[in-house]
Formats: sequence, structure tokens, C-alpha cells
Amino acid sequence: IMRSKGVLVFVLLGALTVYYVYSPIPNNIEERWKLMLADSFFRSLSQLAELSERMGLLHYMKVMMFITIAERVVPVSDERVQVSDENFDGVEVIVYQPTQQQETGELRRAIIYLHGGGWCLGSSRMGPYDLLAKHMVTELNAVIVSVEYRLAPAYHFPAQFEDVYRVLKYVLRVDVLKGYHINPERIAVSGDSAGGNLAAAVAQQLQKDPEQHVQLKAQALIYPVLQALDLNTPSYQQNQHMPILPRTLMVRFWSEYFTSNKSFLRAMMANRHNSHESAALLKFVNWSSYLPELYRQAYNYSAPPVVTGKSSVRSIGPHHLLADPRASPLLVPDTALRLLPKAYVLTCEYDVLRDDGLMYVTRLRNAGVDVTHEHYPGGFHGALMFITMNNFFSTNENNSKRNQNIKRCMSHA
Repeated sequence: IMRSKGVLVFVLLGALTVYYVYSPIPNNIEERWKLMLADSFFRSLSQLAELSERMGLLHYMKVMMFITIAERVVPVSDERVQVSDENFDGVEVIVYQPTQQQETGELRRAIIYLHGGGWCLGSSRMGPYDLLAKHMVTELNAVIVSVEYRLAPAYHFPAQFEDVYRVLKYVLRVDVLKGYHINPERIAVSGDSAGGNLAAAVAQQLQKDPEQHVQLKAQALIYPVLQALDLNTPSYQQNQHMPILPRTLMVRFWSEYFTSNKSFLRAMMANRHNSHESAALLKFVNWSSYLPELYRQAYNYSAPPVVTGKSSVRSIGPHHLLADPRASPLLVPDTALRLLPKAYVLTCEYDVLRDDGLMYVTRLRNAGVDVTHEHYPGGFHGALMFITMNNFFSTNENNSKRNQNIKRCMSHA
């Protein structure tokens, strides 16, 4: 009898484990079991973070920061790449450059890279970003400047934008370009997720500066987040429970980026956070106009409500920031898009941010910008961070394709 009870307990524990680990992941995603395992870890950490915050122990994002800490490495030089910690105009950066100077004396490309993490998590010192930077150095003979910008909730918007913009302006100084042997005509800015948001925002800001003579050649945006006005687009609805970045987490990132006010978080969760000021810009995120029909599917467009009166966003949060294009690059008029550098935009089907990228592609093309758009039907948000898990730089066919795509993305500079 005791033995039977032991077997029963073992079976029950196994069933509970399978139930917890299993996620309804689409069949066309490669290596689904790895994503399931990663998702079970993310969900466990998120639940622990919520419990910790409710008990008044630690802020939600402080617990979630474990993801960043677990992936943190010490970037070091090797036979091909020289790595150095630098300070560019008061902002910490890691500079990656080729160890050997080319005998021809040819100037190098440069890429300012901005990590993701919802403006609250992430670091340029995470293993996948370190690997990516070194790979770009060797494949492109480029100087990579990986930026360690300040994070929310300790620092809210626009601190992150200001850090990145200061670094960009510093790199574009004549003496800095000369010191790092950088070709002033071959400089790009790039980033993934929240880093893609910052990359798009600083590219827009730079072309507004009349005193800036050196301009960017390209912007490479990897599943970027580009607007905070409508958090109920078809991709937000379709992928609201997808692993890595469910809708609740993305909305929380947005809220923490702006403020620690929980009332504002609840308003954003309900998509009832727009004031009259931000509502005037909803035309720029009208996905019924900017999304290809394929991605609109059976969803019907309904403009987010504008809340007024005692429950107005004005009384519960930073309403004025919602309309700031430095936070939501999708909100600028067409005239502000026309002079932007050529763009590479990568989107993934199973990503709440898919439609942000798709709408930006449409708007950039309508404004006459040269855009290369790659959409991955089996892609999901955060795929870039699976570099280490999937041995990104191995020689098998699938990983070789991923390598080529990243190289193509960055070679636009």
C-alpha cells in the first residue's frame, strides 16, 4: 500500500509539473520545449515578484531583475575583439572593437547598440548581448558601443532616452570618431524591444538638431516597442498570453517607464489611460489604416476611450508623457519621418509588439524612407535572448540562418 501511495504521489507531482510547464505554444515555433521551460521560469519569477510586492518586501521589478543578474557576465577581450569599459558624457558604455587595425587604414563602421528589457530590466553586460556585440565586430569590422542606460523604476522617462542620446552625440564628435577610426558616413543605431524604442527615438531626435552635421546612416530595430496609446492592437490581443512577454508584463513596463503610480498601471491595463492631449495623436496608431489586412485578421478597430472627469488620466498619472514622441516614436507626423535614415525592422508573429513594428514600417515607407522589413512567422518576442540557450553561433543550418539575418540587419550601416 505504501508503495502504491508513493507511486501515486510521484504521478501527481509529475502531472502538476507537466501542467505548470506546458504552454499552448504554436506548432511553427522551433524547439517549443525550450520556450516552455523558459516560460515556466518567467511565470514563476513573475508570481514571486507579485507576491513580494504585495507583502511589501521588494518592488516587482527588483525581483524580476534576477533575470538580468543570472545572465550577467564580465565582458573580456579575446584574440579578435578588444573590450573596454568607458564613460561617454557621464554614461557607462562598453566599447567593442577589432583587436587588429586593418593595414589599409580603412575606417570602420560603428553601431550604437541599446539593450532591451522594458526600460526596467536588462544590461549591456548580459551574455547574449556580449556575444552579439563580439559577433558584429568580427563580421562587420565595426566598433560597437553598447550602452548601460539608467533603468526604471529608480529612474523614469526621459532618463533612459537622455542617457542614450548623450552617448550618441558623444560618439558623433569629430575627435571621438577619429580616435576610434570610425567612418562618419557609416554609423547606425540599433536595439531590441525597449532598445528598439530608444533607437527609433534618438534617430528622430538627431535629425531635428540643426547643429548636428554627422548623421546616422541606418537604424536597425528588432521587435521594437513604439507606442503607448493603444495597448489593444490585434497583436496585443492575439498574443496576450504568449511566453516571455505577455500583455500584462508589457503594460507594466510602460507604466513603470512613466511612473510608479498604481492607478496609472490599472488604467493602462484597461486601455483607458488616454487624455484629450494624447487622444489627438491616436490617428497615428490607427491600426485599421496602417496594418496590412493579413494582420488585422477578424479584429475590428475601436479607438481607445478618452477618460475625462474625476477618473481622468490627468489626476492619476503623467498624461503629458503619453504624447511625447521620445517615448512613442510612432506618434510623429509624416514630415518628421521623411529625413530619417534607412531602416531595418524585424517583427515576429507571436509578439504583442508585432503591430507597433508593422505600423512603423508602413508609415516610414509612406514618408519615402528606405525600409527593409523582415517578418518571422514562427518568431516570438525575446528570441534574441535565446542566443546562449540555442548555441546561436553554431554551424547547424538554422543557427547559420539566424547569424546571416543579424549580419544583414547590422550591415545596413
